[in-house]
Amino acid sequence: MKVVTRDLELHTKGESDILNITEEIANEIESSKIGNGVVTIFVKGSTAALTTIEYEPGLKQDFPAFLERIAPRNIEYQHERTWHDGNGHSHVRASLIGPSLTVPIVDGRLTLGVWQQIVVLEFDTRSRVRTLVTMIMGE
Repeated sequence: MKVVTRDLELHTKGESDILNITEEIANEIESSKIGNGVVTIFVKGSTAALTTIEYEPGLKQDFPAFLERIAPRNIEYQHERTWHDGNGHSHVRASLIGPSLTVPIVDGRLTLGVWQQIVVLEFDTRSRVRTLVTMIMGE
């Protein structure tokens, strides 16, 4: 089995930024020369997350609105008492979604559905430089 690990760097605009990284991950798989296996993507940091979504304008509005209902900005978070940085909700949202995603690779391609894209969700209250670790394993 072959394992290829690489870091990808990207810049976010801050809270509620949703970045489609499907093409970048597909390019990493192509350059790895792994035909069948899995890719795991991990975002470093505690205020960003990874998932799949249909990357279209409606869902790009719906997803942040959904998270506002689940973990609203304007309630008290104990994190604020410690750090006073205004991003307690950012940490909660990121932990709900999670920092990693694994996708099977078959015949050198991601096995995503027709309308399914891989996205990075930025929850921090400011723009950030994010590092994604990709680990592609297989044959």
